[in-house]
Amino acid sequence: MADSYTVKTAQQQFSAVVREVADHPVTITKQGKAVAVMLSIERMEAIAETMEVLADPAAMAAIREHREGRGVYHDVSRLDEL
Repeated sequence: MADSYTVKTAQQQFSAVVREVADHPVTITKQGKAVAVMLSIERMEAIAETMEVLADPAAMAAIREHREGRGVYHDVSRLDEL
């Protein structure tokens, strides 16, 4: 299937477009211009979660420490102790 549909075609083939969105985002166009994007709920939740991590200074500091090789690791069995 296509990665882009006109508004009219998307309306006419709505069920098929919704099925396609499960695999990848679909762009909706009007008069040749992109006006909307349809995403699966799973993809939208992943984007929201990523935005939350990016907005959390402590999480970003931990990511930077990990990338610099300064991360502190704990055994999962010790989580209740931390």
